[in-house]
Amino acid sequence: MPRKNITTKPLTAFSETAAKLSFAAAALFLMLLAALHLIKPEFDPSWRMISEYEIGRYGWIMQGAFIVLAVSCVALVAAIQSQVRTIGGCIGLALLLLSATGMTIAAFGVSDPITTSPGQLSAHGRMHGLGAEIGIPSFPIAALLISLSLGTTKAWSRARRSLLWVAHLSWISVLIMLGFVIVLLPRNGGKFGPDVFIGWPNRFLIVTYSAWLMAVAWRAIELRHPAPQGESGKENRSADTQSSAESDWLDGVPASASGHKH
Repeated sequence: MPRKNITTKPLTAFSETAAKLSFAAAALFLMLLAALHLIKPEFDPSWRMISEYEIGRYGWIMQGAFIVLAVSCVALVAAIQSQVRTIGGCIGLALLLLSATGMTIAAFGVSDPITTSPGQLSAHGRMHGLGAEIGIPSFPIAALLISLSLGTTKAWSRARRSLLWVAHLSWISVLIMLGFVIVLLPRNGGKFGPDVFIGWPNRFLIVTYSAWLMAVAWRAIELRHPAPQGESGKENRSADTQSSAESDWLDGVPASASGHKH
């Protein structure tokens, strides 16, 4: 079981700037994606993937949005690398950079329409698919590993539960989208179309990814501007109590019965 309440170095001004960049970039991505629903209404969001916004006029907006999201990932790694103190967390940082690489590949490889058969995919469509295969699965693993690692530190213990919730949503969203594909695609003759409702699950997935980036970045910004001493003391005692209770339950002993175990 990982050791808890690990002490980390204070975040630097550079870390704060990187965290602000990560937060702003993730927020900008969501705004661009929302705007594309109005700019390109021909793509029915119930079954068309967000990648298809790259196709045709104003496609550069979606391409830019993917690059912005990749920037958010890289900036977050720069912001929190000094706070990650476990091997699992370091693996998570590497996977987050890998996910950013996948997003960048997907940005430069314009997607084919989802109705395109595998044998008719273009070179840039295959390139986009490769980026998706790299970026989509690596992100939720990275989010979970990083959240678990940050939760072992004293500075991040107060945010442990909320970060884990959002991290869990990221991989749950992947399973939901895969579930829709597995169930609905065979019913439609193995072809994507209006009856294969994967558009909204696809959007839910990317929103959870952005939400996790923003949540971690926001906490990093908060750590650069701690609460007044009295308030901070109360928060730390509350976090320590919660951490102790969670540890007791994981060990199979209710916190109320553990006495002075911690």
